[in-house]
Amino acid sequence: MKHIYTSLDIGSDSIKVVVCELFQNKLNLLASSSYKAQGIKKGLITNVDLARESIAGALKEVEDILGIKITSVIASVPSYFAEYSVVKGEVEITGENGLVTRDDIVSALNVASESIPLEGREIVTILPVDYRLDGIVQDKEPIDKTGKVLGARAILVSVPEKNVYSVVGLLEDMGITTMDISINGIGDLYAFKNKNIEKSVGAIVNIGSETTVVSLYNRGIIVKSSIVQMGGKHVNNDISYMYKTDAHTSEDLKMHFALGHKRNASTSDMYDIKTAQGEEIRINQFEISEVVSSRLEEILNLAKKEINILTSKRIDYIIITGGTSNMADIEYIANEVFGKEVSIGNIKLIGIRDNKYSSAVGNIVYFINKMKLKGQKLSMVNSEDVKELVSIHKSYQEIHNDEMLGKLMDYFLANRRI
Repeated sequence: MKHIYTSLDIGSDSIKVVVCELFQNKLNLLASSSYKAQGIKKGLITNVDLARESIAGALKEVEDILGIKITSVIASVPSYFAEYSVVKGEVEITGENGLVTRDDIVSALNVASESIPLEGREIVTILPVDYRLDGIVQDKEPIDKTGKVLGARAILVSVPEKNVYSVVGLLEDMGITTMDISINGIGDLYAFKNKNIEKSVGAIVNIGSETTVVSLYNRGIIVKSSIVQMGGKHVNNDISYMYKTDAHTSEDLKMHFALGHKRNASTSDMYDIKTAQGEEIRINQFEISEVVSSRLEEILNLAKKEINILTSKRIDYIIITGGTSNMADIEYIANEVFGKEVSIGNIKLIGIRDNKYSSAVGNIVYFINKMKLKGQKLSMVNSEDVKELVSIHKSYQEIHNDEMLGKLMDYFLANRRI
């Protein structure tokens, strides 16, 4: 049975869909889509009909690639007013010979999740911190150890009910099952997680379109987050104001001509455009890079201020992600603001190197880890659709191989000696 997962990231500027297959403990990309979003403001659904059209459009793009219908997803929900509560729970071990099983661990976490009132809020997830077996702390899951009482300490992540129901309700109306929910701060972590992060205190700054999400982590667990009301769209607006361009041209200039820092910008490198009024003008790379870097510096300084509010602890790492982080030379402005602890995110999934997908990819990785904790294996694609997917992939390979064979024969016939 193939294990295939679909992640849906509902952003203000674009809807991201990522479909991956887990094979031999390695995640492989099957399809991805980034579709222009409408009806969404600062991550919140403001127009249900427009949002439905945008989500449907994004899903159709990957469905056309795969040849199957997407009916189940992991969905991101807005992290506005997210709370991160430390909870504890204990259960008696009733299994044979007092052996701890995965069911005991899940039970302890369930008890922990019920230990605090959540009126008007919805649980997003619960993240284990450590365990106690008969009062003795266990850093790892004490599977197959013996004892009488198992305790669990965890971080419970919750958001206002409307953050969840607005997304899940819309997907349900579209005939799509929400297999799990997450917030992008969790996804971002799992997109870049490594052994050093699991031992450290750090932050991830995701520069979105209209907002920038700042998430704080302790030993690989999200513990706090906040939102800066400024993002990549503000950079675009600055370009539009300076050069009288439309939104599409401004985005194109930002990502393909301007640099994130002026140190390597050329005074002789020019770009010809038409303004919104039809006037032809020539833009200097150095000047536009000054405009861009000025706003980026403001956004990153606001993010730095939020990190200092979230914690007084020493920060071991800061990762910058989100679509705007793909800009050339943005690392220089990041270094000036944060120092040597900062780095630009680098998604290692082959076929999808764009940081705007970090949350969507990471949420799949987190979901797989959560299923492992429960001792479960799930797939979001049924067996019949898997057969169709394999058939389409096989047909593609045969066509591709026939094309290659044809090219080789043409080459042989053209170059053989008679």
